[in-house]
Amino acid sequence: MNIALSPSLSDLDGRIVASIVRREVRDSLRDWRIILPVFSLTAVFPFLMNFTAGIVFDFLRRYNAVIIGEHMIPFGALVVGFFPITFSLVIGLETFVGEKERNSLEALLATPASDTELYLGKLLAALLLPVASSIGGIGVYLVSLWLTRAWLPNPELLAQIFLLTILEGLVMVSGAVVVSSHTTSVRAANLLASFIIVPMTLLLQVEAVMMFWGAYQSLWHVALGLIVVDVILVRAGLRTFNRENILARELGQFNPHRLVDLWLAFFRLAPDEQAHPSQLAQDRPVCAVDPDGRPSACRPFSLCRVYRHDLPLLVVRGRPAIATTVVVLIAGVALGLVLAATWPLPHGLITMADFNTELFKGRLAAGTPGWSLLPEFSAVAVFGHNVRALLLAALLSVLSFGSLALLLLLAPIGIISFLAGQIALVGEDPLRFLVAFILPHGIVELPAAVLATAFALRLGAVLIAPPAGFTAGEGLLQALADFVKVFLFLIAPLLLIAALLEIYLTPQIVIWLYR
Repeated sequence: MNIALSPSLSDLDGRIVASIVRREVRDSLRDWRIILPVFSLTAVFPFLMNFTAGIVFDFLRRYNAVIIGEHMIPFGALVVGFFPITFSLVIGLETFVGEKERNSLEALLATPASDTELYLGKLLAALLLPVASSIGGIGVYLVSLWLTRAWLPNPELLAQIFLLTILEGLVMVSGAVVVSSHTTSVRAANLLASFIIVPMTLLLQVEAVMMFWGAYQSLWHVALGLIVVDVILVRAGLRTFNRENILARELGQFNPHRLVDLWLAFFRLAPDEQAHPSQLAQDRPVCAVDPDGRPSACRPFSLCRVYRHDLPLLVVRGRPAIATTVVVLIAGVALGLVLAATWPLPHGLITMADFNTELFKGRLAAGTPGWSLLPEFSAVAVFGHNVRALLLAALLSVLSFGSLALLLLLAPIGIISFLAGQIALVGEDPLRFLVAFILPHGIVELPAAVLATAFALRLGAVLIAPPAGFTAGEGLLQALADFVKVFLFLIAPLLLIAALLEIYLTPQIVIWLYR
C-alpha cells in the first residue's frame, strides 16, 4: 500500500479534510448513544441550570448577597457549555482506536489522504458536534434567562464564555485524539482520558473562583493559556501521528526490562550514535555506517569520551533550549525590577546601611537552623537543596511540556531582581548587594541552573516533537538519558563547587564589602 507523506499545512487539500469531517459527523449523527445525551444537554440541561440558579439567587437575595447570585449566573453559562464539550472526549477517543477495534480503520487509512489531512479531519469532526451543542446550550440558557429574569451578560463576558468553551473543547479533543492514536484499545483510551478531564474540571473550578470574585479580566489570561496548550497538543498530534504505527501497534504491554535496556543503551552511546532506536537495545547495536555501507562499531563508554565528546556535543545540540532558558532568565530579571518599581516596600523594611557584620559572623559560626532558607548552613545542605530543586524541575517539565521547569527558574531570579530593585529604591547600591551575596557562588551556580533547566525543558518538549525516526517514548528515554548524563558529569560537579563557594567564600566577601 502506498502511503502519502504528510504535507505541510500549506499543502493541505481542503476537500479531503472536509470529506473526512463529513464522514465522521455523519457516522456520529447515526449513533443514538451520542445524539440522545447531546440533545439532552443542549435542550434540557440549560433549563435545569436556569431553574437551579433561580433558586440559589432567591436564597442569596434573602441575605442581601445579590452580588454573589449575579456572578453565579454567568458561571452557569460556562457550566452549560462545558458539559456537552465533555462528549468530545468520547468522540475523540473513538477516532482511531475505536475504528481499529471495529476493523473499519484499514479502509480509511488506505485513502489518498495524507497523515496530516487524516489527523486534522478527525480532529475537526470530533470537535464540531460537541462545540455546536455547547453553543446551542449556552444560547438556550441565555434565552431562558432573558425570558425569566430579563438578564443578559455584557458583550465582553459573552465573548469570554464562548471563547473559553471552544478552547476547552479543543484541548479535550486534541488530547483525546493523541491518546486514541497511541493506544491499542478503547478501554485503555478511556482510562487515559482521566488525565484530560480531571485537569479541565479543576480549570472550571478556577474559572468559577474568578467569576465569583468578579475578576473577569483574568479570564482572558486563562484563554491565552488554553491557546498555548491547544497549539502544543495539536502540534504534538501532527508530529507523532503515523498511520503505519496505528496499523502495526498490537496490544500494549508494559515491559520494564526493555525500557531499562533501551535507556541504558541511550546512556552508554555517544549522542551521534543514537540514530537507530530500534537497534539500540540489542547486544551489538549499529551506531554508524561507513562510506562502503558496512556497520561500524560503537565507541566504548568512558569518562574521557564523555567529557571530550558527549558533553560538548550535547551542549551544542541543546542550544535552542539553552537560548530559551536564557531569555526566560532575562525576563525574570526584568519582571523583578518592574514589580519592585510598581510595589515598593515600606521605607526602612529593607536596608543594608545597618548591616551588622558581627551578628552575621555569629550566625554563620553557630550554624543557625533555617537561616538562608536552608535546614543548616553547610555545603551538604546547600548542594542537596539545589539538586532536589533541579530534579523536581525536570519531573514537572515532563508533566507540563517544559513550562514548569522554566517557571521554577523564573521565580528565584525574579525574587533576587526584586530585592535588588528595592535596595536601589532606598538609595543604596544594588551592585554591591549582588556582588556580595550572589556573584561569588552564582557565577558557577547560575550556569548549572541554566543547563539543568534547558535539558529539563527538552524532556517536556520531546513529547511534543520527538526526533525524526523516534516514537514519543523513545524520544523521552533519549532525552532522559541525555539529562542524566549532563546532570551527573557536568551539573552536579558545578553545584558542588557552587555550594562550597557559597559556604566558604560568599560570607567572607559579604563581611569584607559591608564592614
